[in-house]
Amino acid sequence: MLVKQILSIKANDNVVTLPPGSSLTEAARTIAENRIGAVVITPTGDTVLGIISERDIVTELGRRGPACLSDTVDSLMTKDPVTCTVDMTAHHILEVMTEGRFRHMPVVSGDKMIGLITLGDVIKARLMELSMEKDALEGMIMGH
Repeated sequence: MLVKQILSIKANDNVVTLPPGSSLTEAARTIAENRIGAVVITPTGDTVLGIISERDIVTELGRRGPACLSDTVDSLMTKDPVTCTVDMTAHHILEVMTEGRFRHMPVVSGDKMIGLITLGDVIKARLMELSMEKDALEGMIMGH
């Protein structure tokens, strides 16, 4: 399955973003209110400067305590995060996310962000693919 197919079957294709300069408190609130795992940092809504995850924030809280919450996302975000394009396969994305140990990947077309996929989205797509392959093989074996 291709990334463009994954995007087309997602229930919610809105990408939650914050501008650079936002505080970690704003990022944590945005993540909590939207029940998501990461926020893309972008000045325009379609260019990716960075990404900050709930794990990033919790790790910094553990290191420095609540004083870090007044810092800006710029200081903690992953700058120039790994991105993908719509023609990449779910299998490839799964490998990249697993090797990189991250769960969120912006989808870009040229320099413009057009979506965001999560590890959960990719796993769901792979399970759908495997189920279809299983059904096809069973049909071939049964002579259907």
